[in-house]
Amino acid sequence: MVVRDQFTFSELEQWLNERRVTEIECLVPDLTGVARGKILPREKFTEDRGMRLPEAVVAMSVTGEPPPEGPYFDVIVPMDRDMHLRPDPTTVRIVPWASDPTAQVIHDCFDRDGRMIPFAPRSVLRRVCDLYTAEGWDPVVAPEIEFYLVARNTDPDIPLKPPFGRSGRAETSRQAYSIDAVNEFDPLFEDVYDYCDKMELNVDTLIHEIGAGQMEINFFHAHPLGLADEVFFFKRTVREVALRHDMYATFMAKPIAGEPGSAMHVHQSVMEKDSGRNIFSNADGTPSKDFYWYIGGLQKYLPACMALFAPYVNSYRRLARYTAAPINIQWGTDNRTVGIRSPVAAPSARRIENRVIGADANPYVALAATLACGYLGIKNKVEPGPECKGDAYLGEYALPRSLIEALAALRAEHDLHAVLGESFVTVYTEIKELEHAEFMKVISPWEREHLLLHV
Repeated sequence: MVVRDQFTFSELEQWLNERRVTEIECLVPDLTGVARGKILPREKFTEDRGMRLPEAVVAMSVTGEPPPEGPYFDVIVPMDRDMHLRPDPTTVRIVPWASDPTAQVIHDCFDRDGRMIPFAPRSVLRRVCDLYTAEGWDPVVAPEIEFYLVARNTDPDIPLKPPFGRSGRAETSRQAYSIDAVNEFDPLFEDVYDYCDKMELNVDTLIHEIGAGQMEINFFHAHPLGLADEVFFFKRTVREVALRHDMYATFMAKPIAGEPGSAMHVHQSVMEKDSGRNIFSNADGTPSKDFYWYIGGLQKYLPACMALFAPYVNSYRRLARYTAAPINIQWGTDNRTVGIRSPVAAPSARRIENRVIGADANPYVALAATLACGYLGIKNKVEPGPECKGDAYLGEYALPRSLIEALAALRAEHDLHAVLGESFVTVYTEIKELEHAEFMKVISPWEREHLLLHV
């Protein structure tokens, strides 16, 4: 097992040699979480290689396009300037499905003067983590990510359907936490766990969620950057395994009408670097002021972060009353109807769960944003509202209901700009405006069904 936070480039080379790696996938996560980059022969992968990619590669829409004009080009110059990529040795993983010995290494993005590219997702998360470090804190997170297995579907006009399991039948009823329902896909999950083991991904439990063919995987708690890398690798792995079993895996927030959406719940706590003390608990075990201020920060800033937690038009279909997804920013203890949950835990493990984030969110961006909310809450001593001790679905909607509404809220919240970076917010919101404009060009089946002959 690699001690990854201490891995140097010389140790990386030794790691590659021991495994007789012949190819390297040099990866850069873009704003959508897609793996961009280049593939190099092993002998060409050197510390002074100086690999480059155009700046816009990490800042394209989900359709692969940049905006044609606007404030985007106040940050990314039209000359298509290069980024200089540097491998992070701690991220090296084998590619278990490759036919030849192949490794994958995530790279960080810099400009020609050695400054991090501020709108690259990994840069944004590093920036927020550095703010915690400056306070003498270590943020700790543990994501729980949901996804659907669906039957192969090559026609985007046809709705998705659950896949066939070992029994030869597709699910038609709710199978929450069913062991037998998971066992329907044993061959697939055996490959998933085998690949995760070979990649040294710290996955914990697997459960069947509420929806037909909906699963959830939990990760052990760790530092945010390393876990964002693991979620990035995991999504890639599950999609690959599903294809090999003649089905798709999707992390869309709402892939199937009438079924619950998929979330990425993130448990988070903050440790004192010197002592290892959980700052959410007092010495006598009671919740600390920092705990309540962190919740207050989530309540205050979470609505303005919705474009980061729910990044697509489809994302807002998930956030509906009585669908196992939050509709507001209430908080409560051991209460799954709220957006901000405090699980029952020992004082040393006291934590806060953000239940608003969708599975479709970029893990780097989502973790940066939720940590930014909590950081601002503590720094600004934001008091939370009263604890919700009942059904939060009976309350009013308190989150943006659409991507356009969410983008307006993000642009207006300058406290977040200061933490996440003005350049990032500018590029991100411009990209999302472009995606929304592309979506608005599409005429949906609902419009043809109900408007064609009736209006």
